[in-house]
Amino acid sequence: MTDHIIGGVSRRSVLKGSTALAAGVALGGAGSLADLTRAWAADSPFQPEKGAKLRMLRWNRFVETEDIQFDKNMAAFTEATGIQVRLDKEFLDDIQPKAAVAANVGAGPDIIWGPMAIPHLIPDKLLDVTDVADYLGGKYGGWYESPAAYGIRDGRWMALPLCVSGNYINYRISAVQKAGFEKFPTTTADLMKLTKALKANGSPAGMALGRATGDGNAWCHWVVWAHGGKLVDKDGNVTINSPETAASLEYVKELYENWIPGTASWNDSNNNKAFLSGDVSYTNNGISIYAAAVRQKMDIAADIDHAFYPIGPVGKPTELQLPFMIEAFKYSKYPNACKLLMAFLMEGPQYDAWLEQSVGYFTQTLKDFEKNKVWTEDPKRAVFKEACTRTLDMGYAGSLGYAAAGALADFVIVDMVSQAATGQTSVKEAMETAQKRAERYYRV
Repeated sequence: MTDHIIGGVSRRSVLKGSTALAAGVALGGAGSLADLTRAWAADSPFQPEKGAKLRMLRWNRFVETEDIQFDKNMAAFTEATGIQVRLDKEFLDDIQPKAAVAANVGAGPDIIWGPMAIPHLIPDKLLDVTDVADYLGGKYGGWYESPAAYGIRDGRWMALPLCVSGNYINYRISAVQKAGFEKFPTTTADLMKLTKALKANGSPAGMALGRATGDGNAWCHWVVWAHGGKLVDKDGNVTINSPETAASLEYVKELYENWIPGTASWNDSNNNKAFLSGDVSYTNNGISIYAAAVRQKMDIAADIDHAFYPIGPVGKPTELQLPFMIEAFKYSKYPNACKLLMAFLMEGPQYDAWLEQSVGYFTQTLKDFEKNKVWTEDPKRAVFKEACTRTLDMGYAGSLGYAAAGALADFVIVDMVSQAATGQTSVKEAMETAQKRAERYYRV
């Protein structure tokens, strides 16, 4: 764990920013942003409690420049408001269990920024932030529908979608072209042809089949949905044991036979390492692989591009993109300070600067920010701009709620896909096990 005290002292502040100011903030650090924040906070509807101090837990970075800008924004907040913020950073897969512990014991971080399932797992433990969501949505063109849904329960906002981490295909251009494809395939049938050709050429592919919170959930849901499989139907009936799911698992078995060995144990970092070391020629991930190659001036950067997930037999996109939610606990002694910080992180100058420095790893959840130059300065980022508009949600085809969040957090789909792909069980047994596990969450 990494602990930071993000500090400085001052009075309060808020933001009236321009794009030019945002660019200055990105380049110049906390100074100008602190001045803007001081003016903003004085007029903010979210006035902090006297002597407020906050502790925030976030997931550890995958893109260095994003993390640096986030720390700059946090430092500016403290300098302008006088509110000390202890910022703890943990590996992504550890955030969800830590949130559960904090909720159960009623103590720990005031604010958590982490995976999408958290709010629906502990909704009654979270601070109502409807006023913050309405304020930001009204100011910045409204929220995209899918990420917003992760923050709403029973008509109230219990969390804010700070961003979506787009998860798409990362591939080596030269390897794909050598295998006979000018661009990455757009259908699952052609993906299979490519995968076999890549293996034959000695440049196999691979995607995480371990309990990877981001990458494993993203591609495993995509492949099941692409063939028409669903964990539940629109009425919430568990329907994963189906011919459509069986077709998806047979497809994955064939993919797996042509992948690099070892993917069954991969987490959210193994595929990055395998790709950058040249061991695999395609995987699914955010843009962090490409960002690292560019930052480190690696030769491989010029040979990397990105693609949407291929379309399966259902004939339409079936992506599961990854909102990252920020929420505050009811037990916090400083609820107004929590709201002030949450609003601050999504105000124009600092959010624009942070989005730019995430270099495409994060996609905006408020519509006005799609104008950010991050989406036009490098065409290899283009697919990630669409993450909020192409995605289904984790509860598909049913509704969001505890059951959907629990099944996702328990890796019901990922485990089923992995068991069938590796031959640990038969396709039939994998589906039957998933059916029983899902029914425990959906209370059948």
